[in-house]
Amino acid sequence: MKKSKTRNEARAVLAAADGNALNLAELEVAVIHYWFVTWRGGEKVIESLLKLFPKADIYTLFYDEAKMKNHLQGHEVQASVINTPFLRKHHQKVFPLYPKGVQSLKLKKKYDLILSSESGPAKGIPRGKLNQNTPHLCYVHTPMRYCYGFERAYLEPLPFLLRNLAANRLVALRKWDETTVDNVDAFLANSVNVQERIRRFWRKEAKVCYPPIELDLFMGEVKPLGGEYYLSFGALTPYKKVDLLVQAFNQTGKPLVVIGEGSEKAKLKAAAKDNIRFVGYQSLEKVKSWIQGAKALLFAGEEDFGMIPLEAMAQGLPVIAYKAGGVLETVVENRQQPDKSSGIFFLRQEAREVNQALEDFEQLEAKFDPIWIRSHARGFGEDAFLVRFTQLVKEFMEQRP
Repeated sequence: MKKSKTRNEARAVLAAADGNALNLAELEVAVIHYWFVTWRGGEKVIESLLKLFPKADIYTLFYDEAKMKNHLQGHEVQASVINTPFLRKHHQKVFPLYPKGVQSLKLKKKYDLILSSESGPAKGIPRGKLNQNTPHLCYVHTPMRYCYGFERAYLEPLPFLLRNLAANRLVALRKWDETTVDNVDAFLANSVNVQERIRRFWRKEAKVCYPPIELDLFMGEVKPLGGEYYLSFGALTPYKKVDLLVQAFNQTGKPLVVIGEGSEKAKLKAAAKDNIRFVGYQSLEKVKSWIQGAKALLFAGEEDFGMIPLEAMAQGLPVIAYKAGGVLETVVENRQQPDKSSGIFFLRQEAREVNQALEDFEQLEAKFDPIWIRSHARGFGEDAFLVRFTQLVKEFMEQRP
C-alpha cells in the first residue's frame, strides 16, 4: 500500500509540473541496470525511474530474485548468462566476465527507449535488429571506478600475486568499455563531478540530474542537536574508508556506530576497539532511529555523488566529510555561520585530520540548525528528481529524428 501511495504521489507531482508528463507512462522502455544483488543508491534510482516507466522491462547482469523480487514487482526481469549463484555471490570480483554477460542480454521486443543505468557496463547492451534506431539514454552514476581513476583502491587489497593479473584484466575491461561509449545517444550524469568524469574519460558531454532522496526521510520532526555517538553507514568496502574511521576513533575513544555490511566487515571489527559498535544492516526505520541519537555523520570516502550524506541531512543531522567528490555539491560548510551550514570538511584521508575535524565540529556543534540542514537537503528530494528527469527525457525524445 505504501509503495502504491508513493507512486501516485510521484505522478501527481509530475502532472502538476507538466500536463504531458504522464505520456512517459505509455512508453515501452528497456531499463538496463548493472546488477540487482543489494539495494543501494543505484537501485533507489531505478525504483524512482520505474514510477515514470511502469511498463518497463528490466535487463541486468546479476539478479538475486529472493532479495530483489519485491522491489521489482510488475516488471519482467531478464538476467545474463553469468547470473549463477557462485558468480552472483562474487559479482564484484568477476569483472573480466562483464562483457560476456552484457552481450548475452537480448532485447526481447522493439522499444521506444533504451535507458541504461551505468556504474558497471550496462550501456554495452546490444540493440539487436529490432532496436537499431531506438534512442539510448544513459544515466551515469559513474564511469566504472575500477577502470577510471580509482584502480589502486581496488587492486591494493588483493594478494600481491593476483595484483598484476587483475590490473591487466582491468585494462582489458576499460578498452572494451570504451568501445561501448558510442552505443549511447545521450548521457545524463548524477552530479557535476560525474559530468566532469564523463567528459574526461569518455570525451562526451552530459546534462546533470541529481539522484532522488526518499521523501519519507523528510517526514516527522528533525532531530535535536547533540547525541550520544557519531554515525557511519553504507557498504563496508575498501573505497568507503571506514578503516580510516576505525583508526581515528581507536585513538580518541569517542563512540562510533557503524551501520552496513560488506567485504571489509570482519577485518574492520577485528581492528576496532570497544568504543566502536558494528550493527550490520538496518531497515530504513532503524537507520532513522540511529540518526536521531547521533551527533553527526562521518563520511570518509570519495564518492561520485553520495546519497547517504543527504539522507542524514534530511533528518537534520550534520555531516563531517572528506572534502572531495560529490559531497562538494551537497554539504555546505560555513564555519563563520554554522546555522547556515550542513557540516564541515577534512582535507586529507588521515586519522589526525578526522580527529581534528571532530574537535572543530564539537566547538561548533551547538550552533548548527537542524531545520536549515533539512531545508537544504529537501532540494534533492525525489519529487525534484522526477520533474527534472521527465524534462530531460522529453527534450531528448523530441530532439531525436
